[in-house]
Amino acid sequence: MIIRYDKGTIVLEDTAGIPAQCVYDERIKAYRAPSYKYRDIIRSFPKASDLVFDQNHNVEVTHSEVLRSYQKKALDKWQANGCMGTIVLPTAAGKTHIGLDAIRRVNTSALVIAPTIELIQQWRDRLQKVFNFEIGQIGGGERDIKPISVSTYDSAYLMAESLGNRFKLLIFDEVHHLASAQYIQIAKMYASPYRLGLTATYERSDMLHETLGEFMGEKVFEMGYEELSEYLASFQIVRIPVELTPEEEEEYSRNREIFTQYLRRERIRFKGPWDFEKFIMKSWNPEGREALLAWRRSREIAFNARVKTDTMRYIFSRHRGEKTIIFTEDTDSAYLISREFLIPALTYLTPGKERKEYLSMFRDGRVTALVTSRVLDEGVDVPDAMVGVVLSGSGSSRQYRQRLGRILRPGEGKKAVLYEVVAKSTSEYGTSSRRRKGVPNRTDDGKEN
Repeated sequence: MIIRYDKGTIVLEDTAGIPAQCVYDERIKAYRAPSYKYRDIIRSFPKASDLVFDQNHNVEVTHSEVLRSYQKKALDKWQANGCMGTIVLPTAAGKTHIGLDAIRRVNTSALVIAPTIELIQQWRDRLQKVFNFEIGQIGGGERDIKPISVSTYDSAYLMAESLGNRFKLLIFDEVHHLASAQYIQIAKMYASPYRLGLTATYERSDMLHETLGEFMGEKVFEMGYEELSEYLASFQIVRIPVELTPEEEEEYSRNREIFTQYLRRERIRFKGPWDFEKFIMKSWNPEGREALLAWRRSREIAFNARVKTDTMRYIFSRHRGEKTIIFTEDTDSAYLISREFLIPALTYLTPGKERKEYLSMFRDGRVTALVTSRVLDEGVDVPDAMVGVVLSGSGSSRQYRQRLGRILRPGEGKKAVLYEVVAKSTSEYGTSSRRRKGVPNRTDDGKEN
């Protein structure tokens, strides 16, 4: 039997029978299977002529990094599982160290896949520094393929047919992204027999993470913030309830009533992640459109309550000179805070070069505060932020954990604090409670829990 790779699939020629999970392709008179089945096929036919990885993929790498006990335990479990599976650790727990040692353990070609340009550049810089040789990059305007390379999810997907037999080890940073309908094709079309998923937030609200096991192996290791407290900065979570002005409260109530009356009239209930999308789809008529606009306006009022700006002044005065990241849910709120306090704003509209410069200024202490609308929620290394402020956010516990993780990088004597500024008598209170589920509940004395 001959086994070869063909544009995201495995082709089996000269077979004596019908291999499991393969289909016969009449066009080429041979059996074909999805590439991710390579691992199983080669085990079933160990004497086959294997042409799938027809190049030398041995990569000898060493490093002097010292793993923490839980990092070593996580990798031992991954290795015992055949170098397959996902490791779940909080942000700031050193998932990059785990990826580096995984490459050393298998000593083979590897592709690290991450969701953003900033993240793959961080991986590339780290890999080059530790392994002391040139690392390839695919994405961000580059197509430099080397035995060890980094790539965005988008580029790994778009180039799956040509890259599917170039790397024996795949490392998926923020692996929960892989569970989307588009990116899961990466897992299917690459023949890589070794796979490592890394994330702080494995579960997705749409439950698509349940599909990952077939392509990645199951979760092999998981630890939370409480279990890793000795390795992370100590922290507090403080929720600050604030009052709307009478004018804001009146406008909020009026818009909220329009929205809730429409839901009652149409018998719409929000019980699952898809229910709000159903509401959006029904808003094509005048009543639905009015309800949608009313929902948006009530949300804007809660997010941008005037007193939140005054609260930021209080927080800045309490933490004068300490590095602070302010999180908002939308770009308008971010730019409002940016103008009010003359601090850099990082949004999806911020050019990559400018975004990189702002982060560099923050690390160097040339600026001590940044405001961002979601773009720093995951995968950005801001090692010495002391204070986080959630001025507005979604009900996603993943987003909340990522924001908390931005301030948990350890430092000598560091005591971090995450503030939530929440408008009372609005839907923000329920949103705040939902996103805090499963997160260590630490509050300072006298503050509402």
